[in-house]
Amino acid sequence: MDYTALIADIRAALPGLELREEEPMSRHCSFRIGGPAAAMAFPASREELTDLCALLRQKGERPLVIGRGTNLLPPDEGLRRVVINTSQGLGHIDQEGDHLTAQCGASLASLSNAAAEAGLTGLEFAHGIPGTVGGGIVMNAGAYGGELKDAAVQTEYLDEELRLCQAEGAAQELSYRHSFLSGRQCVALSVTFALEPGDRESIFARIRELDGRRRESQPLDMPSAGSTFKRPKEGYAAALIDQAGLKGYAVGGAQVSTKHAGFVVNAGGATSADVLRLMEHIQKTVLAQSGVLLEPEIRILRDEEA
Repeated sequence: MDYTALIADIRAALPGLELREEEPMSRHCSFRIGGPAAAMAFPASREELTDLCALLRQKGERPLVIGRGTNLLPPDEGLRRVVINTSQGLGHIDQEGDHLTAQCGASLASLSNAAAEAGLTGLEFAHGIPGTVGGGIVMNAGAYGGELKDAAVQTEYLDEELRLCQAEGAAQELSYRHSFLSGRQCVALSVTFALEPGDRESIFARIRELDGRRRESQPLDMPSAGSTFKRPKEGYAAALIDQAGLKGYAVGGAQVSTKHAGFVVNAGGATSADVLRLMEHIQKTVLAQSGVLLEPEIRILRDEEA
């Protein structure tokens, strides 16, 4: 792909679109790791996002759509792709009765706050999850016994042919870290959540309680991508890693957190290669000691990824 020509075409067709060339992925993922993307676009509206996707499809480019990059591990060499970042211009949240509809770029924290401000309960658990609604619905984000599937009643999205579609209820196929969008070349646009009326102060108190538990147990002061591995059928990933004696184990700048073994953190200057080598070592060691093969929860990005 000739990205110089493609970028010129994008700017000509969408002159108001914010578009950055050779933008470091490390600035846009919570791991603070990753080389430059060929281009990164920041659509300011749903229409701009849709028009950009249509143009890129016409040019034969398959973009990577991200939110806040909280579950991503980009490669050190960067990505020869157009990355669409929804986290800056697509964060609107609407309320209609006991329903909230949030655009894909809205943070889960802002969604939880909006529900609390409206006196609606059901999304307190989401406040401390650092990602966006779009990424959250793709992987059915959850914490402390709650998951988005508990409240999500409709997802609006662009399918592989860029047709505007809606999936409702069970059609969203929400299960542990999975949805109907998982592994597909679709773009989540918005999600509608059905909530229950509750006491506003009690809702905020629950948010504060869960946030306090996170601060006590998770390495929130160090760059990471959250839980590194999915919860296996046999126990918990963090416990298995801890039992394997890997707490604090490091490869280069990547380290198994000394606070929570389920997190691989960037202890300073970590590269994507460091993280991958550490993850491989964790998998091999845990498999040898417990017979459990841990499956990554982090999305590992590669240029050849479809």
